[in-house]
Amino acid sequence: MTSLSIPRPAADEAAPFYQRYIARVSGENIGEQLIDQLAEVERLFGAVDDTAALARYAPGKWSVKEILGHLADGERIFSYRLLCVSRGDGTPLPGFDENAYVPVAEFDERPLRELAAEFRAVRLSTVALLKGLPSASWSRRGNASGNPVSARALAYIIVGHVTHHLGVLRDRYGLGSGTATASYAENR
Repeated sequence: MTSLSIPRPAADEAAPFYQRYIARVSGENIGEQLIDQLAEVERLFGAVDDTAALARYAPGKWSVKEILGHLADGERIFSYRLLCVSRGDGTPLPGFDENAYVPVAEFDERPLRELAAEFRAVRLSTVALLKGLPSASWSRRGNASGNPVSARALAYIIVGHVTHHLGVLRDRYGLGSGTATASYAENR
């Protein structure tokens, strides 16, 4: 599905909070970026062991495992919103508090490989959803978290959200630096 190009959403197609994710998306080939991101996630997390994945860059921050679990949760929610909006469902969609979701999910108790496989399954489901949408679906609008949002904006939010967290993993956790696993163990 590397050829799914979706025009960039206008500013009024998503709440101001989500503009930071949309801004992180380069170009319009969402299909290619979804597949490329999956490979990047698998490469980054594949270089970390379960012990190292428990590290946090500061007290009270999420562990590497919790970030990966959050990515799967967030993608499920954004994809569900995209499904509803693209099908013309006008039902207001609730928000979610990621800071409430993460602790009760107990991601740190699960093997990292299992979390990575779960993200892969969720991402491939997102790809299948987007691939099957008729072109008229992309401009449909709905309401999520009390704000208007378009299907097109949600596709960009999905990509931008993962891009944001991959940046945090690189910048604050050192993931992908080649020395991340050793530094995680030292900082625990």
